[in-house]
Amino acid sequence: MTSTPTSRRSPLASAAALIGVLLLFGAITFIAGLAIGGNSGPFARADASASPRPTVVVPSDAATPGPTPVLETITCAEPSEAFAVLCDAYAQIRSSFVDEISDEQLVDGAVRGMVEYGLEDPYSGYLPPEQYGEALEDLSGEFSGIGAEVGMENLVDPADLESCTVVTETCSMVIVAPLEGSPAEAAGLQPGDQILAIDGQSTVGESVSSLVYVVRGEAGTDVTLTIRRDDEEMDITVTRAVIDLQEVRSELLDDGVGYVRLTTFTARATDMVREAISSLLDQGATRFVLDLRGNPGGYIDAARGIASQFIAANELLFTVESGEEVQEWRAVDGLLQSSDVLVVVLIDGGSASASEIVAAAIQEHDRATLVGEATFGKNTVQIWNELPNGGGLRLTTDRWFTPEHNSVAPDGVQPDVEVAAPEDPSSEEDPQLDRALELLGE
Repeated sequence: MTSTPTSRRSPLASAAALIGVLLLFGAITFIAGLAIGGNSGPFARADASASPRPTVVVPSDAATPGPTPVLETITCAEPSEAFAVLCDAYAQIRSSFVDEISDEQLVDGAVRGMVEYGLEDPYSGYLPPEQYGEALEDLSGEFSGIGAEVGMENLVDPADLESCTVVTETCSMVIVAPLEGSPAEAAGLQPGDQILAIDGQSTVGESVSSLVYVVRGEAGTDVTLTIRRDDEEMDITVTRAVIDLQEVRSELLDDGVGYVRLTTFTARATDMVREAISSLLDQGATRFVLDLRGNPGGYIDAARGIASQFIAANELLFTVESGEEVQEWRAVDGLLQSSDVLVVVLIDGGSASASEIVAAAIQEHDRATLVGEATFGKNTVQIWNELPNGGGLRLTTDRWFTPEHNSVAPDGVQPDVEVAAPEDPSSEEDPQLDRALELLGE
């Protein structure tokens, strides 16, 4: 991260502070809800400086019942009153369970249970060592999967996402956005698709963290997702492939309109967007469209860098808050900060997290017109840390708020001009972009 905001933590080299939606079906995106990163992909480290591994401290005045003998030289030698229950359960399992079971299995299950059932947070998660190791291997920025970001949605009460730690009849795993050019997009997956089963196995009772690894697999192999779209259920088979992320695409449209599409907020996204804007200015662009549709998010620092291209330096972009601790993130130098340059930002239901930071900041500073549909609605920040067993623990550590201290959860950022996308996602028509161009020509 840059030195502008005052940071209270310095993540491990293997940790990532980010905002995004949940799991990319390739590398885990707990960077965006859920991801690990690489310098050439959406999972690059936000801050490479080291910090001590977090520890748990039991207050010295906590009640400490006598240790269970079998555990005295293993763990729980001085358990707190609350943890005595866990320690006693462990002792009974080790001494009386009918089948052989290892400490590693029990610890893995205990940590998973604490995260998935104790925290009541769909964006926190745990990866056992083998899965976390696979995620770290994706640091090359190249991975195989279907290329879609997913999240959890409460179908009955969207505001009550905290109760959706696993998939149930009311808590559904949904497609947030297929990545542009991905197998998921080619197969016809759309934002909002509810994933009911994977290769015939129901998703009910499972966490999104674990389901992502069922979908992952070698390039060239197939996976069949049973989805519900509106009131229709269907099977969609996707052929996994190596995902080559193209974060930025730009071109000069008619009448001097510069078009910049950003698909993910990677560590290099700011530089790539600046280069695209600079090139378009050299080509004669005088007005701009920033396309954030289907962009599931990424790093906070990238969100600040992209928003800074359009909002005057030192203006407040967003705050990141945990309890009474507040970090203010302000704009730095950018290329299109003058209000004389007209800008339209395109958004939709697949625009999440970092995309929402940028869209909300630009809207509240009255710097651009937002066109399209309401965004996803995620306002939390996660970090990944490695555990002593080699597993990974992803925790929601903060919430972010707009310059006017609004939350985008659960309703998302609302467009200034609402324009629906075509019902057929394969249609070559783009009424949202057409409306943006009309606004820039007025």
